[in-house]
Amino acid sequence: MSSENHAIIAVRGLKKTLRSGSTSLEILKGIDLSIPARQFVVIMGASGSGKSTLLGLLAGLDAPTSGTVAIDGEEISYLSEDALAQIRATKLGFVFQSYQLIPTLTALENVLLPHELHAADDGKSRAQELLASVGLEERMHHYPVQLSGGEQQRVALARAFMLRPPVILADEPTGNLDSATGARVMELLLELNRREGTTLVLVTHDASLAAHAERKILLRDGRIEADELCWPDEQDAKAGA
Repeated sequence: MSSENHAIIAVRGLKKTLRSGSTSLEILKGIDLSIPARQFVVIMGASGSGKSTLLGLLAGLDAPTSGTVAIDGEEISYLSEDALAQIRATKLGFVFQSYQLIPTLTALENVLLPHELHAADDGKSRAQELLASVGLEERMHHYPVQLSGGEQQRVALARAFMLRPPVILADEPTGNLDSATGARVMELLLELNRREGTTLVLVTHDASLAAHAERKILLRDGRIEADELCWPDEQDAKAGA
């Protein structure tokens, strides 16, 4: 594994505590984690283990109680909202379980949105190429309400890769889809990820999705219980032998 100096994501002593009156709940209890560029990492754990909280902290969507998160060498945990917005725009792509498309924009306009907010050149050809790569050539001018759940998630995949971010964060990206559609969306996500050369961090409870990963991290009660490298190609070869 790459050294910390080469980590695209570096987490040190990360803790998150939620307080309500005199009661406090420690969600993350000191996470240390280093992820090198281009690695595909799956984070797993039971409900309440802290995996979605960890992903939110990696995304700069929440601030830790203590500890640090660095993305591509830049500490993000205590930046201003404006600075965080710039990091999220240029360094991170997001795929959510609930798609998060804007209903008044077409598929093409949804994919173009990050580009229009943060880039000066014309990104239309890039957006069209990405939509074509996920099989939506004929659906570019449809609105989300006119698309199936699987099609909406494919639009979300294209949008996540629009600005060529070095890191993609995905939170249960197939959780709202039936198994066949979910498998196709996951296949497309992996194809895009390989082609674009990004680092992919995926939160899931689905062991079939985790089987594709290079590395599996298991959280339990706010701590890393296991952190294992795995090699799907070798496993596939053994399974076919």
